[in-house]
Amino acid sequence: MNACLTKQILRTEPPAPRVTATNTTATPAPAEAVPHASPDASLETEIRAPHLIEISNLDFYYGEKKALDCVNLTIDANRVTAFIGPSGCGKSTLLRCLNRMNDLIDGAAVRGGTIKIGDADINAPGIDAIELRKCVGMVFQKSNPFPKSIHENVAYGLRIQGIRDRAEIARRVELSLRGAALWDEVKDRLNDNALGLSGGQQQRLCIARALAVEPQVLLMDEPCSALDPVATGKIEDLIHELKTRYTIIIVTHSMQQAARVSDKTAFFYLGRLVEYDDTRTIFMNPANPQTEAYVSGRFG
Repeated sequence: MNACLTKQILRTEPPAPRVTATNTTATPAPAEAVPHASPDASLETEIRAPHLIEISNLDFYYGEKKALDCVNLTIDANRVTAFIGPSGCGKSTLLRCLNRMNDLIDGAAVRGGTIKIGDADINAPGIDAIELRKCVGMVFQKSNPFPKSIHENVAYGLRIQGIRDRAEIARRVELSLRGAALWDEVKDRLNDNALGLSGGQQQRLCIARALAVEPQVLLMDEPCSALDPVATGKIEDLIHELKTRYTIIIVTHSMQQAARVSDKTAFFYLGRLVEYDDTRTIFMNPANPQTEAYVSGRFG
């Protein structure tokens, strides 16, 4: 289990006021009971649950603009979940809510509902956002390697965690590069600048960098949108391999990609979750006519 989950870091600022959601037209998926955690339980203990992630009646705003409207969703561990929908539907906003990246945007706030990872409410005053992001890693749409060596890109998060042992860092770097299916391609040039890698290699390097700190959840925001079909295929193969060890949530505009890589698919439209089911059901026999229209290409 992830070492970054061994403790909670309490925030010193007072919690922001919360507003209870009043729109309850969406029915939350049933959640299985999870053991009650004591007040001093570690985040590592709290994260163990049948449903790893449970989103209940979530309302999210950018200033006065409502971006997510009463979203209810449960995500199981060691599965790939795809978020689909037209641009501006809220899927990337929800993805960033899961590791509180939206905290970095002025005026952006959860104004109702909860997001739980295990028993831990990730927006509660006892959860530090930086610690959370060690547990919930993210790979962005555009690969963003640091202007450092390949080795230092992967080692960066380990050094931030305070790891100084060179042998341990080297071991973790190799494991992460192997986990991202990149080791065999770069093992003889670890000291080369990462910016010299191809686009697909850079994206896999960013995945390795995320894996190095041993997260439990890996968020991917359109990770293949800038890649050619060969590089996209490698990333998709990697996703299939990684789900045995990680819970993966991917935002994609490609219906074909969602169908290929995901176990479950959530369709969003205008900030609302329209339908969530097994991927095969979403694409072959959706319950909602709006979902059918979108996955068949009639709009979006």
